[in-house]
Formats: sequence, structure tokens, C-alpha cells
Amino acid sequence: MKILVLCTGNSCRSQMAHGFLQSFDPRLIVCSAGTKPADKVNPKAVEAMKEACIDISDHKPESVEKYLGEHWNYVITVCGGANESCPAFIGKVDHRLHIGFEDPSEAIGTPEFINSEFRRIRDEIGKRFRQLYDEELKPQLDEKNSEK
Repeated sequence: MKILVLCTGNSCRSQMAHGFLQSFDPRLIVCSAGTKPADKVNPKAVEAMKEACIDISDHKPESVEKYLGEHWNYVITVCGGANESCPAFIGKVDHRLHIGFEDPSEAIGTPEFINSEFRRIRDEIGKRFRQLYDEELKPQLDEKNSEK
């Protein structure tokens, strides 16, 4: 099963979702991309995921253009509120989902507060994507395996 997670910068939320999905099941092929990819993954996102025992330090922001010609079982956008425009994906997609999250990289305050926002959003992403995996993705994967 192929899943593409999209956001604007592909440096934080989409990378966290990518990391979680990969950690749930080796049968998932997960990529993430953005319409305006950043130069690198946000170091605070890497740190927050490391605290959850998931290493995304080797991830690189990619342009959505790289994946336009491919078929995807799921394309999932993770941009947050109405002030943000989520990328649209033009390509062969079986299921399009939007699971929005606030952008922790926009948090303002003390270093402790900013770190707590990255952890909070990480935990929200982990919870929502675990639910998606348990309720929708895993049953499909298990069904495909039982057909073999």
C-alpha cells in the first residue's frame, strides 16, 4: 500500500506523519512531500520524534512534483487551519484524506513552550494516524494477505 503525506513545506507535520506510518507496518510504502519544500526537516520535529523512538533524521523535504506520475492508494494532507492552503494532488489516487494539524513551527514563546507544542502536535499526529492505521489501513493490508 502506497501512501503520500502532503503539506506545504514538508518539514514538520508531514514528516512526523510519515515517520509514524512507517513505524506502524513495514508493508506500508510511505512518502511525504510539499508544494514549497523547505531546505531541511525542522530540527525540533526530528527531536520530538526521537523522543517517541522514531528516527526521521535522514528524511529530506521533497517536492510534490516528484510523485505526480505515480499511483497512490492514499494521499493525505495534514495542513492545519483555514489560513493555510493545503496542496492539491493531481494524479491517480484511490483515497484522498485531510487530517489537519496546527503547525508547531509557528509557536512563539519560551523554548520550553515551543518544545511542548512540538510534542503536543507529535502526539496528536501519532494518535490520529494510529487510528487511521488500525481502523482502515491494517484491515485492508490483512485482507490482501489473506487473499494470497
